[in-house]
Amino acid sequence: MTAEFTAYILKQALITVLTAAGPILIVGLVVGLAVGIFQAISQIHEMTLTFIPKIVAIFAALMIFGQWIVKVILNFTTGILASLSEYAKM
Repeated sequence: MTAEFTAYILKQALITVLTAAGPILIVGLVVGLAVGIFQAISQIHEMTLTFIPKIVAIFAALMIFGQWIVKVILNFTTGILASLSEYAKM
């Protein structure tokens, strides 16, 4: 196995992780920002107020994007396992 090939596999793994986690992270960021703006406007600084909307939004995002995330991870894993014989030749 060459260094370039290993770097390629690592790059594909990182892209897959970022692609799979991206929608959930974006939803958490948007909801956190909205709650922060609401707290700044209303001057309610309750610490627990930020957790409940984020948990609900992330759970909803997982329900919406869950199948797509599984497909992305399965495509990467299938590609790795399908070309396993090629890796052994290197």
